[in-house]
This record gives sequence, structure tokens and C-alpha cells, in this order.
Amino acid sequence: MRVIAGRFRGRRLLSMEGMQTRPILGRMRQRLFDILQGQVEGRVFADLYAGTGSVGIEALSRGAKAAMFVESSTRAAGLIRRNLELVGAADQAHVRQAPVSEAIDKLDADIYFLGPPYEAIREYASTLAALARRPAQWVIAQHPKQLVLAEQYGSLRRVRVVRVGSNCLSMFRHELPESDPTE
Repeated sequence: MRVIAGRFRGRRLLSMEGMQTRPILGRMRQRLFDILQGQVEGRVFADLYAGTGSVGIEALSRGAKAAMFVESSTRAAGLIRRNLELVGAADQAHVRQAPVSEAIDKLDADIYFLGPPYEAIREYASTLAALARRPAQWVIAQHPKQLVLAEQYGSLRRVRVVRVGSNCLSMFRHELPESDPTE
């Protein structure tokens, strides 16, 4: 697995064997950052259920000011730290080894990306509901195309779904409250 574009372009990232993590395919990462083009630079990016950290590292490569990685697996969190050292971005990152549900209220990011492991289907609803209480420019969920996420979680409204192979990116933004015409 390699970084696709930006200042770390072409750098090889370490990955884990088995199904403990679900690495995002290169073409899915490419599509994600094509959509976010110009919106990552100078922002704080949170990579939840981070696995190898490839999405957050791609964000750093493309100009994110900082990245936060949340991963419950001790082994995967160590791998993220090694990948950050390999590309020279450890000083721009914070890796938190904890379940996302425990860490989410302490995060402050502009863009949140989540892609829970295959067996953690229930994590989508609870994580999206928790992120509805966090200020953010974007909340993006990678999920199997067979899984249909709700249109709305609290103030988060789905604004776009992008299909790539057998996966989708569901993109959410906070819905602005309608102004009262009597005011």
C-alpha cells in the first residue's frame, strides 16, 4: 500500500495481515480525496477505526495541518505510529489507542472519516450519532454497498453517496437550522 499523492506520494506504508483491519483500497482513497480536493489543506483530519492509518496519512500528505488516529487494537496503533515515522509525519499526528466510543467526545477535527471493521456494523449508527454532536466540515463513512446508512443522524444529513466497487462513501454535513422568518 502506498501514499497516492502529495508530499509523501509513493511512500510505502506497512500493513497488517488478516481481517483485523480493513485497509481502504487505493482507488477509494483516490476518489475520497478527489472529492475533498482543496478542503483538506490546513484542516485537522480524524481517522477513526484507523487500521494502518492510510487515510489520515493521505490527508497529511495532501496538506492537512494535523491528523488524529483512533484505533482500538494495540498492534494496529503501533503500526500507525511506525507508518507515521516512515513518512516523517509523527510530529503532525496524535495516535489514540482506544475504542472510538471512548475517544470521540475528546476529538476536535474539521473532517472525520470512519470505516469500522466488517464485523462492527453496529458502530456506524452510534459513531455517526456521536459525531452529530461534534462540529465538523465533513463526516465521511466508508461502508459496504449492502449497508444502507440513514439519511440523517442528529444534525448530520447525508449529502452524497459515492460507490467504488463493493464499497461506498457516505458523505455527511451538518444541517444548518432554518432561520425563523419572523425574526
